[in-house]
Amino acid sequence: MIEIRGIRKAFGPVAVLNGIDLSIAKGEIVALIGRSGCGKTTLLRCINFLEDYDAGEIKLDGEVLWYRQLETGERRRHSERDLARQRQRMGIVFQQFNLFPHMTALENVCLGPRFGQKLPGPTAELRAREHLARVGLADRVNSYPAQLSGGQQQRVAIARALAMKPQVLLLDEITSALDPELVAEVEDVIRALTQEGIAMVLVTHAIAFAREIAHRIAYLAEGQIMEIGTARDMLDRPRDPGLQDFLRRIR
Repeated sequence: MIEIRGIRKAFGPVAVLNGIDLSIAKGEIVALIGRSGCGKTTLLRCINFLEDYDAGEIKLDGEVLWYRQLETGERRRHSERDLARQRQRMGIVFQQFNLFPHMTALENVCLGPRFGQKLPGPTAELRAREHLARVGLADRVNSYPAQLSGGQQQRVAIARALAMKPQVLLLDEITSALDPELVAEVEDVIRALTQEGIAMVLVTHAIAFAREIAHRIAYLAEGQIMEIGTARDMLDRPRDPGLQDFLRRIR
C-alpha cells in the first residue's frame, strides 16, 4: 500500500531523516517508536506532504505521490489539484485535536466530505453521522468542542479523518495530550478500526498499546530505521543496542 524509498529531510544544517525505506501492506499497522527528536513525526508529516522532503519517493498503491520525475533527473511538484486529490487518500490525526471551536462535532466531520470531496450537504451529513456513531458519539453530534472531554474531542478528530474514506490513516501521538483515564476510550476506537483493513502508521510512546495493536514496530534513531520487526521480536528480543537502552528507560 505504501512504499517509502530513500526519504531525506533536513531543517537547515540539521538532518532529520537520513534515507528512510519502509513498506507497509494493505491493512497493516506499523508503529514508529524512538526518542523525542528522532524523526518519527517528521516522517509522518512527509508521508502526508504536510512537510516537504529533500529527496526520495513515496508511493501509495502504486501511484507516485507529491512529485513527478523529469527526464532531466529533476523532480517537480504535482499541481495543487493533484496534491489535494492525493491527500484525500490519507487521513491524519494529530496529538492536538485541531477542531474548529465554533462548529459542532457534526459540522467538523462534515467539512472534508463537503468541501474536499464536493459531496452534497445531506450526503456529507449522513456520512459524518455514521462515522461519529462508529466512534461512540452518536449522541454528541450537536456538541461543540468545549462541551466535550479531551477523549471525545480526539474521537471526533478520528471520525473526521475516517469520513474522507482514506486508504491510510496516520496517527501522531494521539493519546499523549489526554488525561490517563481518557486514553483507553481512544485506544478502544483504534482497536475497532483494526478490523477495517485500513493501513495505519502510528507514532506512539505507548509501548504496551503498540505491542497489542501493531503488526510491526520500527525503531528510529538518528533519522534512520535502526531496527524493524514484529512487536514480540522488537520488544522482547531487541537486537539494536540503542533500542535495548530505549526500552530499559521507558519500562
